[in-house]
Amino acid sequence: MANNLKIKVCGMRDPANISAVAKLRPDYMGFIFYERSPRYAASLAPSALPQEVRRVGVFVNAPTTEIAGTAERYGLHAVQLHGSESPESCRRLREMGYEVIKAFGIETAADFAQTAGYAACCDLFLFDTRTPKHGGSGDRFDWRLLDGYTGHVPFLLSGGIAPTDTDAISILNHPMLYGIDLNSRFEIEAGLKNTELLEHFIQTIRS
Repeated sequence: MANNLKIKVCGMRDPANISAVAKLRPDYMGFIFYERSPRYAASLAPSALPQEVRRVGVFVNAPTTEIAGTAERYGLHAVQLHGSESPESCRRLREMGYEVIKAFGIETAADFAQTAGYAACCDLFLFDTRTPKHGGSGDRFDWRLLDGYTGHVPFLLSGGIAPTDTDAISILNHPMLYGIDLNSRFEIEAGLKNTELLEHFIQTIRS
């Protein structure tokens, strides 16, 4: 299954680094529009975002109008929602034409119950390690918990995925696993990715 997984590289904010990572041809690239994040990308010029990769904006409890305005300015294809956004907000953004990815923090199997109200209004879920910081912890949750997800919305796996995790990912066989989200464990510093680590990882996963 691993060589069919979509790959998202998130937390980008340096124009030269964005260009270098885009050459590795990930399927998605994420840009964080949450002021409290050390990877806050709002100072980027829209022209710095790659044209050949699906562009994802990451938001935390932002008003729908603000999300839509940012998405239009940066030419985003998808929005990733990391807060307590309602199903109705997801539905409205989806009706505007954006791919909607709703993130959920996972600590126990019971946490998957959160997804039930979002199944009809989201394209993808993202399962991340539960943290009060709304993601970016660099910690990995127990992937054995994924067996507790029985929904029908495909998901991205996030939360502390490291360059050494290729073998562990290769044996995951959940039918709804759509892709993986790479961020802090591939960084030189917050927002600056190590392209050599990413290149080796992506080549290994896709081989």
